[in-house]
Amino acid sequence: MAGSGLPQLLAISDLHVVHAENKAIVERLRPEREGDWLIVAGDVGEFVADIEWALGLLSRRFAKVIWAPGNHELWTPREDPIQLRGDGRYQHLVELCRGLGVVTPEDPYPVWDPQGDDPVLIAPLFLLYDYSFRPAGTYTKEQALARAHEVGVVCTDEILLHPDPYPTRDAWCRARLALTERRLTTERGGLPTVLVNHFPLVREPTRILRYPEFAQWCGTEATADWHVRFDARVAVYGHLHIPRTTWYDGVRFEEVSVGYPREWRRRSTPPGRLRRILPAVAGQPA
Repeated sequence: MAGSGLPQLLAISDLHVVHAENKAIVERLRPEREGDWLIVAGDVGEFVADIEWALGLLSRRFAKVIWAPGNHELWTPREDPIQLRGDGRYQHLVELCRGLGVVTPEDPYPVWDPQGDDPVLIAPLFLLYDYSFRPAGTYTKEQALARAHEVGVVCTDEILLHPDPYPTRDAWCRARLALTERRLTTERGGLPTVLVNHFPLVREPTRILRYPEFAQWCGTEATADWHVRFDARVAVYGHLHIPRTTWYDGVRFEEVSVGYPREWRRRSTPPGRLRRILPAVAGQPA
């Protein structure tokens, strides 16, 4: 039962419900207060039925659910009855979410303003990556990919994430960047934002990856200043499976992933704790 008090904007990502232990975590997720909103920053699962189950469950519990896709939602596994690829798969998931009442990157950006005096635009983004987070000593996409293959650290996206109808994933990324930048510029209306993207908007969070070659599948240098340009109160992301809070240019960045069971079992904190995005924690700037 949700408690009393002002509603909160909460966030989580990388639910990976294909794992039974993670599915059980999702079954336990509930609002803390009446009217809580929930951000789900991607990687719910790989199979359309699993994505529908998880987002459907959460949309029935929270006042509003806001979803930004991760790379896993865009995979086309051979075992999935839905064999759509690329943008066709993404658009199918958008329509699925709309049927559940879940906000997607293709919908009007909702405004968070529980007290009626401090509106903030919540912008779920779908941007992908363009191989510009390259490992040291590489200067092109081709060099970065060759290094990854040499060390044996290659993202499964190279096999299962198809860019159709775009020729490459980075071409799809460029199209999404152009579309999203136009929307944020024309639709923000001067409001501060919470920017939600599966991948970090800046490269700095990837510096602590065990395998730096993996960073090329983690975002794009093209968004390095978006948190400043679009007046972000908070930037929410996942993908790295390293939950933490960091600050860049005075903006709070929240990595909110659950991750795989083999990862969260090693942590001292219990898995599946919802991160409060707004209002800011006491003593922490908004």
